[in-house]
Formats: sequence, C-alpha cells, structure tokens
Amino acid sequence: MKDVTETRWLLLIHQIPPKPSYFRVKIWRRLQQVGAVPVKQSVYVLPKNDQTLEDFSWMLREIKDGGGEASICEAAFIDGITDDQIIAMFREARKVDYEEIIKDIRSIMAELPPGPGAQIEDVSHADGQLARLKKKVAELTAIDYFECPDRGAAELLLANFAEQLRGAKTGKLIQSKAHQDLTGKTWVTRENVYVDRIACAWLICRFIDPTARFQFVSSKKYKPQPNELRFDMFDAEYTHDGDLCSFEVMIRRCGLDHKLFTPLAEIVHDIDLKDEKFGRPETAGIKTLFSAIVTAHPKDEERIEIGSKILDDLLVHYKQQVKA
Repeated sequence: MKDVTETRWLLLIHQIPPKPSYFRVKIWRRLQQVGAVPVKQSVYVLPKNDQTLEDFSWMLREIKDGGGEASICEAAFIDGITDDQIIAMFREARKVDYEEIIKDIRSIMAELPPGPGAQIEDVSHADGQLARLKKKVAELTAIDYFECPDRGAAELLLANFAEQLRGAKTGKLIQSKAHQDLTGKTWVTRENVYVDRIACAWLICRFIDPTARFQFVSSKKYKPQPNELRFDMFDAEYTHDGDLCSFEVMIRRCGLDHKLFTPLAEIVHDIDLKDEKFGRPETAGIKTLFSAIVTAHPKDEERIEIGSKILDDLLVHYKQQVKA
C-alpha cells in the first residue's frame, strides 16, 4: 500500500431525488461542463485546484437547493484504483470530445472549396462555424486537465480550417494536402519498423486519421493496392527527399504546422540519417529508448503503440517549453 503524502483529487458525492427528472439531467450536464468523471455511481472526481473547488461548490449548492444531498471531499486514492487510472479516464473522456470536434471540422472543410471557388454564402457560413468551433475547443481545453493526445490533432485541424477559410476569402489557393483525402486509407511500409516509420505512423494516427490502418511488407517494390498509401519505402508516396527523412517529408507535404514538430523532426532526422545535422543533446537518450523498443518488441504494431506514447509525451514536453 502506497504512502499518501498529499491529496490531489476532489470528490463530489451526491444523492438526487428521482423527480423531477429534468433536475438529474441538469446536474449531469453540469458535471460534463466542468469535466468531472465518475469513479462510482453518484461519485465524481476532479483534480484539486481553486477552480475545480469553486466548480464543485456551486454544484453542491445547486444540488441542495434542488432538494438533494451532496458533499465535497479531498481525496487520495490508496487502493482499488490508481492515480494513473483516473488520469486515463480523464483523457479518454476528452478523447471522445476531441474526436467529435475533429469529425465536425473535417465535415465543414469538405464543403468549403479551398480557393476562389467559394461563394459568399459558403464563406459566411464557414465564418460562423469557425467561431463556434474555436469557442468549443477553448471550452474543452479548459477542462482537458491532463492534455489528451487528441487535443493536438483538433487544434491543428482547426488552424488548417482557419487557413483554408482565409484562402477562400482572399481568393488564394491554399497549397496543402486536404486531410480528408488521406483518411480511410491503409498505410503500407516496410516491416521491422524503427524510429522514422514509428514517427510517421504516430503522425498519421494523431494528426491525419485516428482510424488509419497499417500494413507491413517485406518487398521494397511493393505495388500499392486501391486505397493504399506507402511511406518510408521504395517509390513511396511519402519517403526520403534529399536530406529529409520520411517524417520531415510527411509533415511538410500534409500541410502540418512544421513549427509544432520541429524538435521531434530534428531528433528523428538525426537518429534516422545519422548525420548529426541538428545535434540536439537529448537525441542520444531518445535513440536508446527506441532501440530498446525494437529489441524488446518484435511486432511492428507493438513498436508503434509504445513509440507513439513516447512521442505523445515528448510533444507535450516541447509545447510546454515553448509556452514557458
């Protein structure tokens, strides 16, 4: 049993009368709005800070005014459920929300021509949708307490939507590959993946198509089948170009914000091409991590899954450095 040195959670424990039924729905919606997740029936949790305490305090008053009972507790989970499991619950809840936003953005982008073909009414409608989505993303990030990995995909896609809309207003064609053209594909690459291919697969899943499928082949001269795209292999749609590794090429050709990925791209480049072009001090350590993944996990799917978690954390780390 672990030694508890601090409480990091707030619990709202409540009991609501069965009628009127709308009151139960109202409280449930309020819990969703503040980002609380259930750990048991009628027991909801939030990370402890001044804002979440205020949120729960208002809800406690609302529940009592409606004829219910409620208590707020500071909590440290000792056994039965871990902090990591609770954090995963928060991220999973936000993942569902971000996926809905991503689907919404893609649907709107598909209806808006990326250049002078847009009509005034199209632009006007898209303007309103962009404002709505920006507000929705801002509200969601405010309750994304542990930075869900899908957050970056939603923010990036929203930025691409804003750029496309600017192109429609000015009559200038935005030269970027529409993400909707890259969804629903099977992505093919060489088996026995290492850092460049792992990073490409992570980029595809996190920022292009969360439902992407992968196929690993042995032949360098593999002929793609309908609805397939190749990366980091002979004659692939996305592969090395000059002194750029496949990860760098994919970032540029898919119209992604290269500034967001600069540290990761430099690290992947130096590990893959072994030219020490960027010489980041952390590259050697990260190379060791990916080499360990390859040694311990012979299956390509496992390498991508584990490597993606490392890349998720690295992206969050570098984003926080920029903010600081």
